[in-house]
Amino acid sequence: MSLWSDFHDHTGRYCVKYRSYIPVYERHFEGFVGKPITFMEIGCYKGGSLQVWKKYFGAQVTVVGIDVMPECKSFEEDQIKVRIGSQADTAFLQSVIDEFGVPDIILDDGSHRMEHIGASFDFLYPKMPKWGVYMVEDLHTAYWPEFGGGYRAENSFVETAKNLTDSLNAKWSRGQVPVDAFARETTSISFYDSMVVFERGMNDTNAKTKFGKQA
Repeated sequence: MSLWSDFHDHTGRYCVKYRSYIPVYERHFEGFVGKPITFMEIGCYKGGSLQVWKKYFGAQVTVVGIDVMPECKSFEEDQIKVRIGSQADTAFLQSVIDEFGVPDIILDDGSHRMEHIGASFDFLYPKMPKWGVYMVEDLHTAYWPEFGGGYRAENSFVETAKNLTDSLNAKWSRGQVPVDAFARETTSISFYDSMVVFERGMNDTNAKTKFGKQA
């Protein structure tokens, strides 16, 4: 059963996603299916996507939704928990981590405001496990001034992600870019239409491996 089918055939609470997102989800999430993980979705909307994630990942997943709207608390059911607070409130985010542990996957579908996206990422990403996946969607708002963005605006999260590609490659920069925690603990940054995905792992070696016969 594909994730597309899980969304297409969903008959529970209402949800809406761009169709172009589905293959991106599958590409980065499929390795977690059937495993005991914690999946955090920032922004619950009508609650439907929380149910889809529960079905997709299986019986061992804990789905944690966070939202500022108190009515979202009613979306709770077996394997789905909802906590009410701002994604930019680090004390609130820490309380969620204290309760459920650090998420293996974080999907930011929250306010879509640049200052909120950045605050969540700066606080949560460094705490994630080495195999974690952090995905930010609906980043078309990074180009909209009313959301704190704009084309090549300094505060745009797209620009933040672009700049972080230098950190990803810091070990090759001959000292021009500091090898910081992000550089050591990130293996990829993937850009898609209105999405950016960060994958964590140990990025601490530049050793070459030889293949084939020596000439």
